[in-house]
Amino acid sequence: MKSAVETLSPTRAKLTVEVPFEELKPSLDAAYKKVAQQVNIPGFRKGKVPQAVLDRQGYRTFALDEAVNDVLPKKYIEALQENGLEPLAQPEIEVTKFEDNEALEFTAEVDIKPEINLPAYEGIEAEVEEVSLSDEDIDTQVEALRERFATLNEVEREAADGDFVTLDLAARQNDEIVEGAEVSGMSYKVGRGGMLDGLDEALAGMKAGDEKTFESELVGGDLVGEQVFVTVKVTQVQEQELPAFDDEFAQLASEFDTADELREDVRERLGRGKRLEQAAAARDAVLETLLGQVEIPLPETLVADELNARRENVEQQLAYAGLSMEKYLEDEGQTIEEFEADLERRVRDAVAAQFILDEVAKKEELGVDQAELSEHLVRRAQQAGQDPQEFANHMFEHNHIPDLVQEILRGKALAAIVEGAIVKDAAGNVVELKNLRPDGSIGEPEAEVAEADAEVADEA
Repeated sequence: MKSAVETLSPTRAKLTVEVPFEELKPSLDAAYKKVAQQVNIPGFRKGKVPQAVLDRQGYRTFALDEAVNDVLPKKYIEALQENGLEPLAQPEIEVTKFEDNEALEFTAEVDIKPEINLPAYEGIEAEVEEVSLSDEDIDTQVEALRERFATLNEVEREAADGDFVTLDLAARQNDEIVEGAEVSGMSYKVGRGGMLDGLDEALAGMKAGDEKTFESELVGGDLVGEQVFVTVKVTQVQEQELPAFDDEFAQLASEFDTADELREDVRERLGRGKRLEQAAAARDAVLETLLGQVEIPLPETLVADELNARRENVEQQLAYAGLSMEKYLEDEGQTIEEFEADLERRVRDAVAAQFILDEVAKKEELGVDQAELSEHLVRRAQQAGQDPQEFANHMFEHNHIPDLVQEILRGKALAAIVEGAIVKDAAGNVVELKNLRPDGSIGEPEAEVAEADAEVADEA
């Protein structure tokens, strides 16, 4: 087989492949056997019809076509490997020349992974915001904990912010109740928001037994975004009574004996969460810095496909949340043009990042073992809300395991880059990343751990 490659662009190549007729012979013989098993010719048993007889019966063309269809994918892959190309999509293959007993010639145009000149990524510098933990942050968490153990007491006064009301709701359009827009006996915290525009304002001043109608916009259903008249009736008003934050509460709500210990635990947990948020910001900042140091040509077909997939995902999530795109853009303060531009920028950065991480994984000779793959499968199944075994079976049946392996390798590559980076906060403090544990705590440096293990071994 002979092959030649023509570079159409940094991300697209055209292969020209010539296959001698002799190399089609095994596939041609297999095609004749297949035909012999399927045809009925007087005087011959199935599967025993000679090739010459099949040719006289007109099956030569069929056998040749079968042979070509069998050979093409194999020779295409051989040509890719021979020329060191990594395809990113299905090729456009065209048979340019083929006659009986003559060489097969075909071309294949395909999007390919671009060549990347990796910049030095050891010691990349980036900056993130400083971790700040205020008493107000702790107070907010303590207040949320107290609310979990709060009691509700019925009152006869007007509803106020923070009260819980039991209410009936019905939305009408053209004096008819909108299907699916009627509820009764629903509990709602006044001032919470996020349900219907105008509901909190309508509830202000209402007591049990009061009824009021206001105009609003539906946020779900077939009439999402349309104006309706909503009638709300309050059947009960309850006041929330929070328990005192004292030692008795600490013993009730936690494993701690005193309120001071519980508050300190809240501070510690919030601090770990803040460190994890800072680490995520550091990861993004490091990757963004690396992206700014190299120009990567991107296959436009790949970008377009990813852009469409992400757009559809956003639309599905909005539909699930009962929001229209118009309402979402209004809440975000964006125009559709700004939304599309931001989405395209993020897609291009994501595709470029994948190319970079793939190269880093190759350079660092990173690998994936069975335990890592199994752990990743379980985690992905949990994220999708599926049974791990069923998820794994689906991945194997549809040949998605290579994609999962690539995900793991990219994660390892990014971790290697981030751990070797120099990240500081706005105050100039170095952000600890290498020894950060998954729970947000800081572990001992590997060298210290090894030294401690050695001491234990010596004592033993």
